[in-house]
Formats: sequence, C-alpha cells, structure tokens
Amino acid sequence: MGLFNTTAFRVMEQGLQFTTQNTKVIGNNISNIDTPGFKTRYLSFSGVLRERMDGNLRHRFQQQLHIKTNDVLIDDITNGQPDGNNVDYEHQATMMRNNALRQEAIIVQLESEFKMLRSAMRKGG
Repeated sequence: MGLFNTTAFRVMEQGLQFTTQNTKVIGNNISNIDTPGFKTRYLSFSGVLRERMDGNLRHRFQQQLHIKTNDVLIDDITNGQPDGNNVDYEHQATMMRNNALRQEAIIVQLESEFKMLRSAMRKGG
C-alpha cells in the first residue's frame, strides 16, 4: 500500500473532486440566471455515492469518482420567472457558500494528515 493510498486520503480526494464539480454546476446555474428557459441543475450526491457502494452496502473508494450526466439533476418542477428560468440567485449563493465550506473542511483535514505524516517522518528518521 502506498503512502497516500489509504482510505482517508482517497475519501478526501474524492470529496474534493465532488465539491469541485459541484462548484462548476452551481456556477453554471448562476451564469445562466438571465437565460430564458434555463432550468436549475443540481449535482446528485446520492447518485455519486450510489456508484461507490457494492452489493453489501460497504463503501468502496478504490477507483476515481466518475460523475455522469445523470448525476446532474434538472429542476423541472420549481416555477420561476415568466421566461421559464427558475434559477434563484440567493439559493445558489447559499449552496456555493456551503459547498466552499465543505471543500475548506476537507482541505483542513488533508493539511492535518500531511502534518501527522511529516511528524512521523521526522521521528522515524
């Protein structure tokens, strides 16, 4: 097993991949706020998580995340503006802030893991 091939590192790496993709989806929503007929999109965390589960419902983090187009859901239900656009800026801004907080938490955890590794290498050498 490699130094960075641990479950903790793989989970954090995949968490960063998910939050990065989620930032792109939210940013796309915000950039299309004035596009007539544009429908809000959401990245389905449960869809991505479902890909990671095996038949015994144990998490598998051995492979990279693959976010598929069917993991991005389109909100066809929420009514919006008369032009058919249903992007709510305040809601998207809140989602962006929450996503950024999740990403920051993962980065802080990664920094902590690296700090422990550096400490272990100094003591072991």
